Amino acid sequence: MKRKHGTIAASNQNRSSPVLLKARSLMDVYSRATGACICINDHNSMPIPEIADEINSEKNVCHFCIKYRGHAEEKNGRGICANPCGKMHCNAVKEAHRFGGSYIYTCELGFMFWTSPIYFDKQFAGALIGSGFLGTDIGETCARMHNICGGALSEAELKLMFGRFKQAEPRKIKAMAELMLICAKTLSVRSEGCHAAMRRRAEQQAELSAKIGDMKDQYHPGSPRPEYPLDKERQLLEALRRGDIESGRQILNEILAALFSANSDQFKHIQYRAMELAVLLNRIDGPGFLAKTVLEANNRYIKSIQEANDIEDLTDILYQIVDNIAGQVNSFQGIHHASALKKAERFIMENFARKISLEEIAKASGFSAPYFSTIFKDEMGENLSSYLNRLRVERSAFMLTDTDLSLGKIAWACGFEDQSWFSKIFKLYAGMSPGKYRNQGGKPVSKNPPIGFSANYRKVIEKTQGR
Repeated sequence: MKRKHGTIAASNQNRSSPVLLKARSLMDVYSRATGACICINDHNSMPIPEIADEINSEKNVCHFCIKYRGHAEEKNGRGICANPCGKMHCNAVKEAHRFGGSYIYTCELGFMFWTSPIYFDKQFAGALIGSGFLGTDIGETCARMHNICGGALSEAELKLMFGRFKQAEPRKIKAMAELMLICAKTLSVRSEGCHAAMRRRAEQQAELSAKIGDMKDQYHPGSPRPEYPLDKERQLLEALRRGDIESGRQILNEILAALFSANSDQFKHIQYRAMELAVLLNRIDGPGFLAKTVLEANNRYIKSIQEANDIEDLTDILYQIVDNIAGQVNSFQGIHHASALKKAERFIMENFARKISLEEIAKASGFSAPYFSTIFKDEMGENLSSYLNRLRVERSAFMLTDTDLSLGKIAWACGFEDQSWFSKIFKLYAGMSPGKYRNQGGKPVSKNPPIGFSANYRKVIEKTQGR
C-alpha cells in the first residue's frame, strides 16, 4: 500500500477486473458479518482503487503506522511515503498463493491479519486480506505504538485510538480465515481445483526438499554426485503394479531427489529424464491397460513435460502419472475382485452344508487358492475358515429357534463334521452351547450378516453398525 498527501494511492486509476469487483461486493457482506476490515489487492499486490476510501479510514489498522511512524518512512524523489508493513503483506500473500490456502500472520503492533488468494483462469488474480482484531493485550499494543511514533501520541490518546479494536482468540481468527478461503474459492473464475493444486504442489516440494536434504547429508561437498538410481525405477514399477500409491510416491521422491541433486543447474537434462520416466511408467502392463489409452496418456504427459517451466511443474506431472496409474490398477482390481468374490459367494451359499475346501472355492472364483485367500482376507477382514464358521453358526442359530430338529441333524445340515465340533464352534461364536441357546429362545449371534460379501464389504458393515 502507498499513500500520497496523507492518503493511500490506488494501484491505478483504471477500473479493476470483474473478478475483483465481485470480490469487493462479497467482502462487503463478509465485513458486516464478521466486523473485519477488508483489503482487496490485485495481482501486483496493490489495493484496488474501489476500496481507497475504506483503507484510508481509521478502520484500516495499517493507517496508524503509515500516519504516525514518519521517522521510519522512506521517501523517494517524488515525496511518496512507503507503507512500512507493505513487504510483510506482500510476503504473506505470496505464502498464501504458494500453499493455495489461507495464511494468518501478526504485525509488529500485535494486530492479526489473514489472507487468501483469488485465481482467474488458474492464474493468480489477487488476494483478500482481513484485519481489525488484536492478538495481544491493548496495553502491549499501545506501548509498542508509543515507541514507534516516538512519543507523538500519549498513552491515553493511543488507548482511545486502539480501544475500538477488539481482542480475538486464535480460534476466531482461524474461523474467519477459513471462511475467507471459502469466499476466495467461490470468487475464483474457471479455476476449479486451483487452490487444491497449489497446496498439493507445495506439499510435494516439501517432501522432495526433505529427500534432497537427506541426500546432501550422505554426500560430502566435493564427493562424486550420486548416479541416477535405475534400480528405483524397477521398484517404482513394482509398486504401481500393486496399486501402492504411497510407496510409489516415496520411491518417485527418491528418484527425483537423486536426479535434481546431480543436475541442479541443467533443467533441460532433467526434462529429458522426466520424459523417459513418463514413457517407462506408461508402458506398465497388466489387465485393464488398453494400448490406445496408454498411447494417448503417454502423448499427453510428454507434451505437459515439454511445456513445463520449472522443477515444480515436472514434479507435479510425474506425481500425477504415479497417482493415475496406481489408481487405475486399484480401480481394475476392485472390479475384478468384486466379480470373483461374487462367484465365490454363490458357490459357498450352494455348498456350505457340506465340507468345502479353499481350493474348491478359489476355483469357483477363477483365482488360485493362495491369491484368493489373500484377497478374501483383504476384502473381508477375516480369513475364509472364520467366515465359514460364522456363516454356519448363524444358520444353525436360526434352525435352533425355528425348527424342532435335533442338534445332530442341525450340525449335519449346516456343514459341521459332527455334533461335538458343532457345539464347540457354536459356543465360541455365541458364547453358550447350542442347547442353552435353544432353551433361552435365542439371541443374535453376530453383528455381521451371515451372507453377502464384495469388494466394499467392510465399508458396508461399518456403515450399518454406525462405526
